[in-house]
Amino acid sequence: MYNRFLSERTAAYARQEKLNYADTSRMLTALKREPEYLWLNEVSSVPLQRQLQTAFKNFFNQRTRYPTFRKKGGVQSAEYTRSAFRFDVGNRRLALAKLSRLKVKWSRPIPVEPTTVTVIRKPSGRYFVSLVIDVQPAPLPETGQEVGIDFGLRRLATLSTGETVGNPRYFAKYKRKLAKAQKALARKQKGSKRREKARIRVARIQEKIANCRDDHQKQLAWRLFNRFDVVYVEGLNLRGMVKNHNLARSVSDASIGGYIKRLETKAAMHGKKVVKIDRFFPSTKMCSQCGQLHDMPLGKEWMVCDCGNKMDRDLNAALNLLAVGQTERINARGDGVSLQ
Repeated sequence: MYNRFLSERTAAYARQEKLNYADTSRMLTALKREPEYLWLNEVSSVPLQRQLQTAFKNFFNQRTRYPTFRKKGGVQSAEYTRSAFRFDVGNRRLALAKLSRLKVKWSRPIPVEPTTVTVIRKPSGRYFVSLVIDVQPAPLPETGQEVGIDFGLRRLATLSTGETVGNPRYFAKYKRKLAKAQKALARKQKGSKRREKARIRVARIQEKIANCRDDHQKQLAWRLFNRFDVVYVEGLNLRGMVKNHNLARSVSDASIGGYIKRLETKAAMHGKKVVKIDRFFPSTKMCSQCGQLHDMPLGKEWMVCDCGNKMDRDLNAALNLLAVGQTERINARGDGVSLQ
């Protein structure tokens, strides 16, 4: 249904016609009466179009690109609103429209009734239930401390306190295992059961890599916000960095953008702040002691200045991010900070 109505709406746009959610809903109702599509009546009508409508909303709000067709072997999801599910908060029992009660292994307590339930099937064949609940997380206690963080590839993060976070390189860790599974998949005959088993093996390795990154991002965010109230990071041009073929794999493996996004999400939930410094600010080239600018190619690991300052380049950048971030916050007039 997602691909069918995406095709219909794209064709209508090419004819300079408008086809909205209400129009496709009427088309779906008529489609259910056709003998070839009677099976659509076996499932709830609520999730059949919600994902496509959400995709178009994100596109029109300029959050994503134009929706593309989905593959059967990719991530599949079905979203149910309040009218299409029942949830018992006390016993944590979930029942979906036209389905029996689901057997769920809950990862955490659910304090209130959810507003939306989404059933997700990963390419590995595993199923998950995601609930949207209306709660107000308790803010973390204030510490009065602030920190600047320089993200990189040699080390994932360098804090202005001098501490460092190593780059876990999860893709590099599982690269050989993934390549072996992908080669085995390529040898299997298309449409065979052995190929499907091989595809699941590849998907589970990729899911393992994603889960490792996700867990590391959560742990780092909690450690930082338990100690600091404000985190200053550099607004990196990650899309431009990925276009560099010498750095693309390392940049993607480090997932710097994912770490920054996780920090922003946790900060909004728990009363903390993440401040992005303009990416054109020369945090790496500027001496953190005197402000003098130096040429700092990628291979140069130390900042050596005429003022006698000799410091690791990443620590120097983190100190500069902290300094300029604090200056911009203290400056009540909102004036820019001089780079000299």
